[in-house]
Amino acid sequence: MVTMHDRLYIGDGGTCRAGSDLLAVVHACKSPCHQRSVGYTGSLSPMHPNYLVLRNPYDLYLNIIDPPVPLFKIETFAHFLLFAGEHHDRGASVLIHCNQGESRAPTLALLFLAKHLRVIPDAHFQMLKTRSHLYMQDTDQVRAFSNFSPRTGPWLGATSEIHETHRLRDGRGSRSVPNKIT
Repeated sequence: MVTMHDRLYIGDGGTCRAGSDLLAVVHACKSPCHQRSVGYTGSLSPMHPNYLVLRNPYDLYLNIIDPPVPLFKIETFAHFLLFAGEHHDRGASVLIHCNQGESRAPTLALLFLAKHLRVIPDAHFQMLKTRSHLYMQDTDQVRAFSNFSPRTGPWLGATSEIHETHRLRDGRGSRSVPNKIT
């Protein structure tokens, strides 16, 4: 496990664990975490309510892989920023892990540092587009959200819809999060 910032950690599959009140966990891997948590093997229908994410009180399971051609959905990043932000803001630590800890986890951590904690100025975040090979293997993820802001753009309604979904959750078990955000 690597400390990225105060209460923000990244890791590989060996750091995978269940989240708790003190440590929220973002599982940024389709296999095995998303598959196991949703209960499927192979591929999941895009129409499934948990196709992009499954959120439990202290765990966020992302259906995200490192494809040769970018397939990233901006909604995935909106869900991630809201989940990680809610837990970090209340004082919990956040662990982001992927299978090898070399692309998705550090990329999501950089997104969180830039867009939620604002400790990476936008100009520096933009620089990652040209120098990302120094920090991570997959530059498509940086390109996918270099201009992302959870407060602007076509996903603006996502934040209120996602917050309403989580406000209604009673905290006992999982609750699907809408994967279609307009």
